[in-house]
Amino acid sequence: MYFATWEKAIFYVLTFISIGIMLWQIWNRVKLWRTGKPIDWKPTPIKNFMVYVLGQRKVARQRESSGAPMHLMLFYGFLTLFIGTTLLAINTYSPVKFHQGIYYIIYEMTLDFMGVVFLIGCVWAFIRRLVAAPKGQTKNWTDLAALALLFIVGFTGYTLEAARIANAGPTQSFNKFSFVGTWMSPYMGTVDPTTYKFWWWFHMAFVFVFFAILPQLRIRHLVMALFSTGGKSEVPMGRLKPISMEEVEQTGKIGVEVPADFSRWHLMSLDACMECGRCTEVCPANRSGKLLDPKMIVQNLRGVMGTESRVTEALDPERLWECTTCNACVEACPVTIRQVDLIVDACRNLVSEGQLSGTAAVMLRQTSSTSQACGAQSSSREDWMSGLDVPLAREKKEFDVLFWVGCAGSNDPGAVKTTKAMAALMKKAGVDYACLGNEEACTGDPARRVGDEFLFQEKALTNLEVFKQYKFKRVVTACPHCFNTLKNEYGELPDAMFDAEVLHHSQLLDDLVKEGKLKAADKVMSNVVFHDPCYLGRVNDEHQAPRRLLKPGKEPENRERKTLCCGAGGGRMWMEEPPEKRPGNKRAEELLATGAKTIALGCPFCKIMLDASVKQVTDEEIRLVDLAEMMQEANNV
Repeated sequence: MYFATWEKAIFYVLTFISIGIMLWQIWNRVKLWRTGKPIDWKPTPIKNFMVYVLGQRKVARQRESSGAPMHLMLFYGFLTLFIGTTLLAINTYSPVKFHQGIYYIIYEMTLDFMGVVFLIGCVWAFIRRLVAAPKGQTKNWTDLAALALLFIVGFTGYTLEAARIANAGPTQSFNKFSFVGTWMSPYMGTVDPTTYKFWWWFHMAFVFVFFAILPQLRIRHLVMALFSTGGKSEVPMGRLKPISMEEVEQTGKIGVEVPADFSRWHLMSLDACMECGRCTEVCPANRSGKLLDPKMIVQNLRGVMGTESRVTEALDPERLWECTTCNACVEACPVTIRQVDLIVDACRNLVSEGQLSGTAAVMLRQTSSTSQACGAQSSSREDWMSGLDVPLAREKKEFDVLFWVGCAGSNDPGAVKTTKAMAALMKKAGVDYACLGNEEACTGDPARRVGDEFLFQEKALTNLEVFKQYKFKRVVTACPHCFNTLKNEYGELPDAMFDAEVLHHSQLLDDLVKEGKLKAADKVMSNVVFHDPCYLGRVNDEHQAPRRLLKPGKEPENRERKTLCCGAGGGRMWMEEPPEKRPGNKRAEELLATGAKTIALGCPFCKIMLDASVKQVTDEEIRLVDLAEMMQEANNV
């Protein structure tokens, strides 16, 4: 189709203006991102782009109710049309002409098919927002307008194609491969060059508007997600960034006080937020009726980006401490926002200013004075050994496995059963192990998650100094929180020199079964359901070892990386809350809905919290037992 020189000039001017407006708006956001601290990690943009953008890993993992199929239709449909338009432009303006032959036939058929997929996705999303929007999703008329604009851009693309085919007539036989355009062309009537140009400009007008207003709409994540996913850190979600005293001396603050205290990537990720509400949908605190709303935290922080407003003015401190740091929000976020980092960094500043009170503050004082979050004296750590032949590190000096018992494992009656079971199983399997006994101190995990970074470091460095006195290759613990801290965080501290392999007790027991030293409780137990602890199943992606040991006959809807939190993390284990707002209640109800009469566990905190919740939601006699105890029964020790 011939276009006059002045028509082409207008097209180029409008194209550059619309794209220029879009880039100008994005640059203004980039300037706000740059107010943050430089990132101190090396991103892997190509890998991240392949996994999180092209692979849509986070979206594909969502439950059906989250609208994952709809989002995938929108994304892959839009991507295909974008690539197709880009190839058309290259063919038009470059000396190489490749729109011909078999390639062109495949090109036309693919674009027609994926265009239909895209339009179906638009309609699906539009209707879903009107009649079945998820609880946490932002409801705004501009979202409906954006979907309508996307639909019009896609549909007018077909009308333009139909007009081209109607204008070309029957002489171009390959047009039949543009099956949608061919089907629509008879309805276009007689299309002369002037009419075709009208449809062409009509379509382009909506394209120009789309470019110009894209950064103002929530669909800006089409662009912003490229930045956030490309620059994301490969740091495990269970690892928080340490703060050095040098940093405190330079800045005069601990944690995040104003938005500029966040890293540039964290600020950038705020703009990538889709406001889909998946983070809020899976948040255990929010699901139990509390006020914590991860999506609103992200949006409120985005609202104060580039200002000197204190972060705590945008975020309600009481809501922040409702977070269990279970990372369900991080796992669910399609654009890889790390909400837990944002929350803990804000809490660090609050704690440094003495704004933490109540039972959480008591927990910090107990951890500081007794080295146990529960407040028991350090001398009580060996009480569980009474009458047992348990080897101590101070007597052996060198051994293969350090058995890390933990605060709960040495004091809580239920957790002590697990500790004794592990000691018996390791003895039967001939494991060369030892315990630290009274030399062991709290790992510091509860203090760190609440926001007291330097109490965590104090306890961590104390333990690391003890480690230096002994030679061992592996550390095993029955507590996923201790497991995560020892595995992911101790080695990141300055001069830590800690490189031992850290195992959860399910992993060690699984290895011993594979080696033939123990028998698994592997008979399928129809009345047993396994509860995945957050810091094991989601944060550290270990969910198969427990199942190989137990082969539970029941499975809850939410399991493995999608497990529901018991409510103990983030220091919540030691905080008071109304019984009706315990996150563990939702989890207990889901576990019992399977019909199971025994709940198998792999975490002492989960055992404590779910025991209380089970008693609250049912009068039935339900057994809660750690997988080590079930292994103990299977091995008759």
